[in-house]
Amino acid sequence: MSATPAPPVLRLSEVVYGVSGRSLLAGADLTVPAGSSVSVMGPSGSGKSTLLMCVMGLIRPQSGRVEIVGRDVTRLSARALAAHRRRHVGMVFQFGELLPELTPVENVMIASLLAGEAVTEARSRAESLLTRLGVPGATATQDLSGGERQRVAVGRALVNTPELLLADEPTGALDGEQREAVADLLFSTPREHGCALVVVTHDPMVAGRADVRLRVHEGRLVQAEEAR
Repeated sequence: MSATPAPPVLRLSEVVYGVSGRSLLAGADLTVPAGSSVSVMGPSGSGKSTLLMCVMGLIRPQSGRVEIVGRDVTRLSARALAAHRRRHVGMVFQFGELLPELTPVENVMIASLLAGEAVTEARSRAESLLTRLGVPGATATQDLSGGERQRVAVGRALVNTPELLLADEPTGALDGEQREAVADLLFSTPREHGCALVVVTHDPMVAGRADVRLRVHEGRLVQAEEAR
């Protein structure tokens, strides 16, 4: 008898969300298996950030399901949601959101410490990850280049080996080689870490790296070339 296939890492089913009488998501569907990447584009105000906030559990849709590793996070209590998110989800923000008074290693360690890992193990894991990402872990975070800061942000998102990696405009504050290097890093993570990746971006170059390229169009997710 064949084994039951694992559920996709992320599945959105008919997600609806609106505010002040304005519909932002109107039945959004998305399935992302392990080891694959999806990019989501759309103009400002189209619902891209709302989509990420629903996946993160920061807002609850009016209807629909948001399943992460088989569990519908829209039905979890705040405490259970926070624990599920820490265990399964990593997030990379546009400006990194690092603490400048901490070293890169300490910034990466934070995620492990919040997940309950001991300090010694958290530091070792952070140092190893930053070495692989090519970032000097002992220097001051404020002295890093923009691209290096984003690499630290990616390291922080990956340190707990999440099944789902989310990125919100991860190259929006970068240009030139830094932009290319961060995009290379992000889109190599599904292959190297076996996670699922969802990137929200305005940048066609970044979006084009994804296995599946989508746009938010009238509150739904459609193939990029279908939205005009």
